[in-house]
Amino acid sequence: MMHFRRDVCGNLEEALRHEWLETNGLGGFASSTIIGLNTRRYHGLLVAATKPPVGRFVLLSKLEETLVFDGRAFDLSTNCYPSVVHPQGFRYLKEFRLDPFPVFAYEIEGVRIEKTVFMIQGDNSTVIRYQLANGGSSQSLPEQVILELRPLIAFRDYHSTTHENSALKWAVEAAPGRACISPYPGLPSLYLAHNAGHLESANASWYRNFEYQAERERGLDFREDLFNPCVLRFDLREVPSAAVIASIEPREATRADEYRQSEISRRASLVTCAPVKDGLVEALTVAADQFIVARGKQKTVIAGYHWFGDWGRDTMIALRGLALTTGRHDVARGILRTFARHVDRGMLPNRFPDAGEGAEYNTVDAALWFFEAVRSYLEHTQDFDFVESELYSVLTQIVSWHVGGTRFGIKVDSDGLLSSGEPGVQLTWMDAKVGNWVVTPRLGKPVEIQALWYNALCVMQDIAGCLGDEVSNNRYRAMAALTSESFNRLFWNDKMSCLYDVVNDDSRDASIRPNQIFAISLPYTMLSLERAKRVLGVVRQHLLTPYGLRTLAPSDPQYRGRYAGDQASRDAAYHQGTVWPWLMGPFLTAYMKIHGRNERARRQAEVWLCAFEDYLLDSGICQIPEIFDGDEPHRPVGCIAQAWSVAELLRATVEDVHGVRPGATLVRSQESPSVRGNSLNESDKSPQNYVAQRVRCTS
Repeated sequence: MMHFRRDVCGNLEEALRHEWLETNGLGGFASSTIIGLNTRRYHGLLVAATKPPVGRFVLLSKLEETLVFDGRAFDLSTNCYPSVVHPQGFRYLKEFRLDPFPVFAYEIEGVRIEKTVFMIQGDNSTVIRYQLANGGSSQSLPEQVILELRPLIAFRDYHSTTHENSALKWAVEAAPGRACISPYPGLPSLYLAHNAGHLESANASWYRNFEYQAERERGLDFREDLFNPCVLRFDLREVPSAAVIASIEPREATRADEYRQSEISRRASLVTCAPVKDGLVEALTVAADQFIVARGKQKTVIAGYHWFGDWGRDTMIALRGLALTTGRHDVARGILRTFARHVDRGMLPNRFPDAGEGAEYNTVDAALWFFEAVRSYLEHTQDFDFVESELYSVLTQIVSWHVGGTRFGIKVDSDGLLSSGEPGVQLTWMDAKVGNWVVTPRLGKPVEIQALWYNALCVMQDIAGCLGDEVSNNRYRAMAALTSESFNRLFWNDKMSCLYDVVNDDSRDASIRPNQIFAISLPYTMLSLERAKRVLGVVRQHLLTPYGLRTLAPSDPQYRGRYAGDQASRDAAYHQGTVWPWLMGPFLTAYMKIHGRNERARRQAEVWLCAFEDYLLDSGICQIPEIFDGDEPHRPVGCIAQAWSVAELLRATVEDVHGVRPGATLVRSQESPSVRGNSLNESDKSPQNYVAQRVRCTS
């Protein structure tokens, strides 16, 4: 349980730092600040995924709430309008807590009322429930205790804002215990199931000029008008609790308590299934669940809330932590199946657009991370039947396309390294672009792409050997050997004792970036122990912060330590110094790998994780954001909840720090020998046997 007391809730500036998030497993969500003041266009009580996991619309923005004691009105809501915050219901907010979902406790003249908000799993429905919390005694209550709720609707794509218009159809279809609002053709209706004693729709009206602080800071449209179609009135002396279920389908308010108990049980089971009984691991396990969503009959991963959809790269990186570390093997299998079916010309989709149109293929690394995701799946499950029947041919085709050449100049060069890129196109994860300006141009051979390519070849060598495909086994071995030799010859920066970030013909990019950490952290590495130690030392010295790795060393003239301003300013800083929490995962893996996963190394890793544990219980409200400022105090920015941030921290904490690692190697049977390729030996899973040696892919 997480608490924010009155000292935080009553401090407007401090309270707005804390945002809560509820999700429904479909891509939909509910979210706001702990005082209910919406600071983003993405905030709302019902953001429905109409084409799961995309097609998201803000239907119900919020409820204006008023308590009436014997004719005296007290507003519980808080809104920001031009030059004024009104009303100021946050002054009555005694406490906000996650228990396990958002609970707002208000107190007025000794009367305490608690509001809970949660979503129904697998359903575009949000339950909002109000209950007097005076110990069941009615003697201390005023003679009249009326709760008035005024729904404020937006009915728009969650990337936009609504403004007063004449096209809105304001009529409310009312029936006992239910109201239906259908303001625009082509959009779903909003059903409000309720147990109010009275519904009034005669005075429907617009509320104008809400201001969203976060959008103003981002240089975007920050004003919105919302429509109030009706008023719901509850006599809290007559009903034990007031309930509203906002949904795109008819629901029954009488089931509110049933839904609540079901959701409490579901979340308790997530904690019970955490791979380690540790506070940080349990919190991350619960957080991980919010990113696993439906795509048709299979599963996918929402890259981040509030505004990301499912991205191929993010999904493959996050899969191990979200699904395999947590033991959700069926989910991992469904995700791999989903993306395998969308491979085209050897490439995985970079993303599935929100509007539901065709997938976009413009990334060089998503397909390479796919190999690592499959390797991890086999390591955890030994499910060779699935891999052989549904994935092996896809993986083989991906390699063939990369050898022969696919989109955007992605092709294996004569030196065995993978070249990619065209002017004006960003293919790696450092993909920021402002107009025609490519912020981090990485044409040629980026360092992490070579590490991933080598890792993919070794994975294919392993799988081919396990499946008895000796011809392919020998081919991948030879390809990996050439890649390793060329990599060590071309990428070592002797002057800086680390790796170049990009090699392009005769040019070398010596920028100190975190991409080189993957040459150590991936299961198969081309580096000797001595070189790996030097790379880790440079990354630790120049890039490590309490919240992850910077994307560029502060000593670099291109470094930008603050992620702020309009879209162009933020994109210019996105990979030029901002801190990415997800990179702490590979950093910890690399550190533990080099230091033998001994007790001293584990203690150091636990120290590095302390900042994340504190953050989860503070600003993040049990989620990890996308990025932080590069400069102290490392302000959280970007998405408030990011899949790979949670996933990589969870994976590294469980497997590297706590040492709970899958013991299986890629061996299908006693007759099928494991074929491993590594330099920092990963073939023996016991921590004391992570012996550093330089070997090639050998059987």
